[in-house]
Amino acid sequence: MPCLLLDIALSAERLRAVYQGRANRILLESRDGRRVSLPAHHIRPFLSHEGVYGAFALEFSPQGELLSLRRLD
Repeated sequence: MPCLLLDIALSAERLRAVYQGRANRILLESRDGRRVSLPAHHIRPFLSHEGVYGAFALEFSPQGELLSLRRLD
């Protein structure tokens, strides 16, 4: 399975647009420089009062379908 490593640092303030319904995707950059447009609902399990911070592995199918997002920390 293809995998991308992501270092996510999104404050609660930056995520406010998602929860106010003004945005539904988050643009991230992987460690190797690839850009990923991730549906916002995939990061909800990792959200704290401070936001979302940490290293993550994003696994996807050869067709580009997201299979899993998991925290590495």
